[in-house]
Amino acid sequence: MAVQYSRKITGLYYITHIENIPSILRHGILSHQEVQRRDISYKPIYDERIVSRREKILSPEGKSLWNYANLYFQARNPMLFRVVEETDISTIAVVRVRRDLLKRPDILLTTGNAAHAASEIVPFDNQVLKEIARFLDLEYWNETDGTKRKIMAECLVPDQVEPDWIEAIYVANDEAAGHVRKLITGHTASIDVIPDPHMFFRPDWQKYITRNLAIAKGDMFFSRMQTLTISVNIVGVMGKGLASRAKFQFPDVYVNYQTLCKKGVLEVGKPFLITRETSLSSELSEVPLDNGSSTWFLLFPTKKHWREDSRLEYILDGMRWLRDHYQQWKIKSLALPALGCGLGKLDWQTVGPVICSIAGRFSIPVCVYLPTEKIIPPELLTREFLLRQDIT
Repeated sequence: MAVQYSRKITGLYYITHIENIPSILRHGILSHQEVQRRDISYKPIYDERIVSRREKILSPEGKSLWNYANLYFQARNPMLFRVVEETDISTIAVVRVRRDLLKRPDILLTTGNAAHAASEIVPFDNQVLKEIARFLDLEYWNETDGTKRKIMAECLVPDQVEPDWIEAIYVANDEAAGHVRKLITGHTASIDVIPDPHMFFRPDWQKYITRNLAIAKGDMFFSRMQTLTISVNIVGVMGKGLASRAKFQFPDVYVNYQTLCKKGVLEVGKPFLITRETSLSSELSEVPLDNGSSTWFLLFPTKKHWREDSRLEYILDGMRWLRDHYQQWKIKSLALPALGCGLGKLDWQTVGPVICSIAGRFSIPVCVYLPTEKIIPPELLTREFLLRQDIT
């Protein structure tokens, strides 16, 4: 059967500790059983519970998952998120294997996380591969609709993925890239070493304006801040943009938002805080993390009706309200989008100084996420431009 690739399948991925790279380039990516048989030392990044759980799961051939090297179709998945949360990010690497490994006749496919009871383990099949590809461009996932499991679909390779299948190594930052390049010095094959903060759930870049205030380009919903801010209207519609993302990723927040609108509680100029005990980390991680954190949401009205454009005076009044209440609300750290920009049709040149001049005086860490729809000129990202004394 000829392999029918989807353009979404750009490679296969293996998550590992950076210090394992020289061994991987020498021996290949080995199954757990093969590592033990050859008595090869390595630095583990998965906890023992995950590894031991896979030992008891059998393939259609009756072999334990320990007999297979497991590669993911999507590296940016709940397992990598968990590893990033529990490990120094500069020590993690993602190895990319050429996608034509899928032509091997002895591989197996899984329809999700192989250790999950709802996932199937099957011989290669183009229809299964097509179904796997449907979930590879997801930017987020959740437990309810099964995407958290499905985005972790695996390619299982008996015993070993030979070194010559490896074509690239991804790391989180330039420092880690330099370290990996030193580790692979002298290796005969040409292997790209690619710093990719986005893959590791970090902003593409971040710049501090003051000791507590930063601006960043990236996905605000992967922020490590305690409180995430969502631009909303006050009629209960989360149709587009960040609000739409929140509606599907955090349905409990959406239900709260609709209730507030129906009761007439939500007003322009008065952001409303929704406190929760659940953490974003636990929701996105392969298994819940017991780190004692929680993720709160700040509903920030930038318009009255969803059909209207955002208004600068609502943002100014809302930022002042937030300034007067964040300590009383016990907000510990705050992520803010570029309120009203993008779909709200306001410009960063106007909104940026309003947000940053007020938030820059907060006593807590604040990160402002820039609009993703357009490139902001460097002169509009300077401390001098963003911190204006006349905005209070």
